[in-house]
Amino acid sequence: MASGAASTTGWFPVARATDVGTAPVPVVAGDRAYVVVRLRPGGEISAFPARCPHRLVPLSTATVTEGRLQCPAHGWRFDPEGRCVDIPSLGAAGTPPPRADLAMPWAVEERQGWVWLAPDRTATPAPPRACDVSAPAPSPVRTEPAGPVFANLDPSLERAWHPVALSRELRPGGWLQVRLLGRTWMLRRDGAVVSADPPAFGVRERLGVIWLAPGRPADVPLEVPEAGDRRFVSSWLPPLRSPGPAAPMVDTFLDATHGPFVHASTIGPADSAEVSPGPVHAEPGGFSSVQEQWCDNPVDPQVALGGRPLRQRRRTTYTYRAPFQVRLRQEFLDSGATTTIVYLVQPEDLDSSRLYVRLLLSAGPGQPLPTPATAAGQVALQQRILTEDIRSQAALDLAGLPLDRRAEVHVPADGRAVALRQALCDFMTLGQRQLAA
Repeated sequence: MASGAASTTGWFPVARATDVGTAPVPVVAGDRAYVVVRLRPGGEISAFPARCPHRLVPLSTATVTEGRLQCPAHGWRFDPEGRCVDIPSLGAAGTPPPRADLAMPWAVEERQGWVWLAPDRTATPAPPRACDVSAPAPSPVRTEPAGPVFANLDPSLERAWHPVALSRELRPGGWLQVRLLGRTWMLRRDGAVVSADPPAFGVRERLGVIWLAPGRPADVPLEVPEAGDRRFVSSWLPPLRSPGPAAPMVDTFLDATHGPFVHASTIGPADSAEVSPGPVHAEPGGFSSVQEQWCDNPVDPQVALGGRPLRQRRRTTYTYRAPFQVRLRQEFLDSGATTTIVYLVQPEDLDSSRLYVRLLLSAGPGQPLPTPATAAGQVALQQRILTEDIRSQAALDLAGLPLDRRAEVHVPADGRAVALRQALCDFMTLGQRQLAA
C-alpha cells in the first residue's frame, strides 16, 4: 500500500441506519467511496461502489426501481449483489457484459444503529460491538478514473481554434474579457478587425462566433452547410456555462442513449430504449455517424392541429471535429422538417466550460420558413434540454474525459463515444508531433 494511504482492512461505521432509505447515501470506508441504500422500503441495506462502470456517473444520484439500483444517466440496473441485470440500449434480449458488474465491498451489516462496511476480506467476521458515535465523519473521497483523461488544460488545446464569444457580444470599438485554457484574454474590435491581448496565433470570426487560436492550429474546422442555406432560419441560445470540462459535455452531445433518462421530461421517454449501433465513419479531424430513433416533436405545428402524432421518426446525422465542435442534423421523416444544432464548447478553466448553441430550422421542401413563434419554441426547448445536460455534467464531477477504454464499460451503442476518445487521442498525438517538429 502506498505511504499515507488509508487501510481498507476491517470494519468501518459509515452511516446511521436511520439515515439510509431508498435514496442512495454516499459514504467512505477506508479510502474507498460507496453508496448505501435500501432496495426496498424497510429492507436490508446494500452497499455499492460510488460510480456506475459505464460512464462513471455517481450512483449517489441513482434511483431504486423494482428492487434494483438504476443509474440516472443511461438506466443501467444492478441487483443487490452488484450484478448488472439490465442495459436498456441492448434491448430486452441483450446480455450485459461481465465487466458491467460492480466490484462490491466484502460485507455490509447493520448493527447497533449503524451501517458497517468491510471493503476487503477481514479476519473479523462481524463488526465490533461498540462504536464511538461521536467520531467525526470521514472526509469525502473523490473517485477518478484510472489512466489518462482529456482535461480542459491539456497542452494539445494550445493548437486549436476555440470559440471565445458570439460575434454580437463584441461591439464596434468595444472590448471583451474572456477565459480560455486557464488564462484571461482581452478581445478588442477595431472596425472589421478583432485582436487579442496577450497576442495569439490568430483571431477570426466564423459562423457568427469569434475564434481564438493560442498557437498554430492543428484542428479541422466544422462545416455547417445550413448556415448558408436560405431554407433555414437561424437562432442562437444565450451562452451557458457548465461547471465541468468540455470533453464529457461533447460526449453527451454525441450520445443517443441518455435521452430517455436525462431528458424524459423534455423529449419524452423512448418507446424502446434499445439503440441500434450506428456506423461511425472516420473523417479528417473527426468522424460522422447516422442514427434513427423515435422521439416527441412538440414544436411541430401539425401536432397541435392533430395533423401528425407527437411521436415521430427522426434521423440524426452526427458530425464531430476535434476538440469540441459538434453538428447534429435532425431530419423529421414524417414532416420533412430539419433541425440542425451546432454545439461549440470553450474550455475556460479546469472546472468551467462555456457553451455556444446555434439552431438552424427548416420546415421542409416547399414549405414556408419557420415562423418566429416556431423558432422561439425550439429555442426554449433546447434551453431546457441543455439545462438538463449541464445538471447531469455537474453531478458527474470528473476532471476530464477518460481516454483509456478499460476505465469504462462500452456497449455497442457507444460507438461514437469510443470514436470520440480515439479522435482526442489522435488530436493529442498530432499536437505533440507539431511541438517536436
